[in-house]
Amino acid sequence: MVPLNWPLTAPSPQDMRWLPVEDASAVVACRNAVLAMAGRLQFPAARVGQLALAVTEAASNLYKHARQGSLWLCVDRDAAPPGIALVTIDGGPGVADVNAAMRDGHSTAGTLGIGLGAIRRLADFCDLYSVPGHGTALAARFRPERSPATSGWPARWAGLVRPITGEVECGDVYGAIQVDDTVTAVLCDGLGHGPLAASAAMAGVTAVLDEPGSEPAALLERAHRRMSHTRGGALGVVQVRGQVAWFAGLGNIAASILSDGSRKSMVSVPGIAGHQARTIRQFEYQVPPGAAVVLHSDGITSRWEIGALPGVASKDPLVIAAVLLAEAGIHRDDAGVLVLKP
Repeated sequence: MVPLNWPLTAPSPQDMRWLPVEDASAVVACRNAVLAMAGRLQFPAARVGQLALAVTEAASNLYKHARQGSLWLCVDRDAAPPGIALVTIDGGPGVADVNAAMRDGHSTAGTLGIGLGAIRRLADFCDLYSVPGHGTALAARFRPERSPATSGWPARWAGLVRPITGEVECGDVYGAIQVDDTVTAVLCDGLGHGPLAASAAMAGVTAVLDEPGSEPAALLERAHRRMSHTRGGALGVVQVRGQVAWFAGLGNIAASILSDGSRKSMVSVPGIAGHQARTIRQFEYQVPPGAAVVLHSDGITSRWEIGALPGVASKDPLVIAAVLLAEAGIHRDDAGVLVLKP
């Protein structure tokens, strides 16, 4: 669980790796990447071995059984000491029986194979979502030391960013923080790509997280002013308290509430944070128990259908983010998604 006032922020390029898994050599590359990451964080030797096994199994499953597979590794700084998060996404063919696929020793044609049970056993948290005919998303988290206190380790919020092909820095940046009983979250899509887009987006996110006590409209206005020296971008701010959400957005940040197979969109007005904001408006929405609040950039097309993803709103936020990236992510643009389960 993320402590109060411990902010979630999008990872730096040094803290994450996106690795395409399209041939056997990619499995070795994924294993080497997690070994380097775990070594940098000074994971105990035994835990490093477990991580290497889990990542090797995940990458092997993608190579053997999936189309257009990708594996994401990230330093997870949402608790101390930092851990490592693992995500895999692919373009299909999907898993017919997720519960069976997560059991040790299960392997049939059309599933991701025998390694998922091992990953679940080694991870502090592991979950899988798949629908036949769609992609599959796997998410797992690993602490440096396993203990009953970290077993399960669900999160209240999580995000994913993926830079456009050919870039290292992502122009989409997110952040979230809880103060008292209010969660404040922000996603900014800096105009263009690369370092200048990332710098613009970070300026907007920092403006919100520095002093999150105001309402979303006021936070958006502050971010708009702070971004005036940058190239600007699209920005959305949401606050959730109890069963109510307040949202203010400028530009193409899609915001929605997922609950019981429905998707309620939240309104963002036209504009460019930092340069053009004729009107800043704030809207109020009801958040049913168990709902997920989602913000994403236009690097994830808004044409995804919640009806094609049954039960996804009940999943861990990192799983939901991975599902949306797998289902609707665009490789020719930066992509960012932030999910809250308040």
